[in-house]
Amino acid sequence: MTRTNGLGFLFSRLQAARHFRLMLRCDNVRHMPTAAINGIQINYAESGDGPAVVLSHGYLLDQSMFDAQVAAFAPEFRVITWDQRGHGGTPAPGPFSYWDSARDVLALLDHLGIERAVLGGMSQGGFLSLRAAMLAPQRLRGLILIDSEAGTGEEASRPAYEQLHQAWLDQGPSPVQEIVAAIILGPGQWDDWYAKWADQYAQWAPDNLGQLTWPFRCLMDRDDITGRLGEIGCPALIVHGSQDAAIPLARAEAMRDALAGPTTFTLIDGAPHAANVTHADEVNAEIVKFLRGLAG
Repeated sequence: MTRTNGLGFLFSRLQAARHFRLMLRCDNVRHMPTAAINGIQINYAESGDGPAVVLSHGYLLDQSMFDAQVAAFAPEFRVITWDQRGHGGTPAPGPFSYWDSARDVLALLDHLGIERAVLGGMSQGGFLSLRAAMLAPQRLRGLILIDSEAGTGEEASRPAYEQLHQAWLDQGPSPVQEIVAAIILGPGQWDDWYAKWADQYAQWAPDNLGQLTWPFRCLMDRDDITGRLGEIGCPALIVHGSQDAAIPLARAEAMRDALAGPTTFTLIDGAPHAANVTHADEVNAEIVKFLRGLAG
């Protein structure tokens, strides 16, 4: 089965699942320090000492997706995680792009007094980290790109994603949450994320659904920066799950081939889109090896 057909199969479950609902709760957003940056209040956390590593989460997720990485790296590195616009504890003031998010992470470095750091991200976290590397190459010691790419989404998948998003807006996440979780996290019962998504929807519906639409439009309407990857000369680690249902392996390989700096590519066997969540030990081992190999 091809990846596109797999998405089609997942989407076919949408109609059958529409009658389900999830009881909404409002206690799943973690409250962290905030930084006033670029006209918004960014929710962030930091742990540990040593060279700085900033980890940026994927779409529909938040900084807690890196809990396993913080636990593994913080004894040796200063690990910063944060909630991007429209996610977790960071509201969005309006429409934005990944270039805005890149400026947010660079401003967060300024706020924390960090001159240079390794920027890492999963999926959209990689999108913004690549853009930050183009905006301020002197600020990066390295890049960690987990299940990410430099291009735009596959055109064949757009209608299904648009319909999933519209169902999410109209009915809440419950009817489609298993489909979405399967795309991002792979097979399983992801109750913690279901609860977070329900809380988020309860917080913003029905009067402020821009908080859900603006991040989606940022994702779907992003620009293709593949042709500019040659501007990025810092060391990079690319980690990709062999079962990633969102970003084909070929796109990660194209990113590897286009980056100008020394690049390490690791395929995590059996891992889905959020490889660092489901295969944390394997991903952590690769990241630690990369971080320890960086000079200065």
